[in-house]
Amino acid sequence: MLKLDETDLRILQSLQEDGRRPYTDIAKEYGISEGKVRFRINRMLENGVFEFVIHTNPNKIGLHVQAIIGIITKIGFRDHVAEELASFKEVRFVGAFAGKYDIMIQAYFSSNEKLVEFTDHYLSKVNGIEKSDVFLELKDYKDSFSYIELSNE
Repeated sequence: MLKLDETDLRILQSLQEDGRRPYTDIAKEYGISEGKVRFRINRMLENGVFEFVIHTNPNKIGLHVQAIIGIITKIGFRDHVAEELASFKEVRFVGAFAGKYDIMIQAYFSSNEKLVEFTDHYLSKVNGIEKSDVFLELKDYKDSFSYIELSNE
């Protein structure tokens, strides 16, 4: 496992604030060379510490309905169900959980009708699902992928 030092964490924090930020600006801010910033970013990318992704605002592209769906599976079917759910384009996240639900998914839809179609025509046909509960998001208070917070010393 790659050991990250404070410089790595500061670089990550800078990229979380603005992933398009030039390496020269990051280097200048932390008093290191652009080559060192580039080397560290490439090393972290190669080691899977982070990846560059575009985080699209679902509402801006017509996906106005977000659902979190809790799923209870038949014993021995969790992996099969998770793999099948991961194949649906509407599903953004699939995770195994301890507690009431074996699997939780997050999915986006253009309308309530599309959500109903998904649950009635697709989810209902996945072999191994025993029960599901749908939770609709009413308001988004935070949606972030920023995990690093360093003090500005």
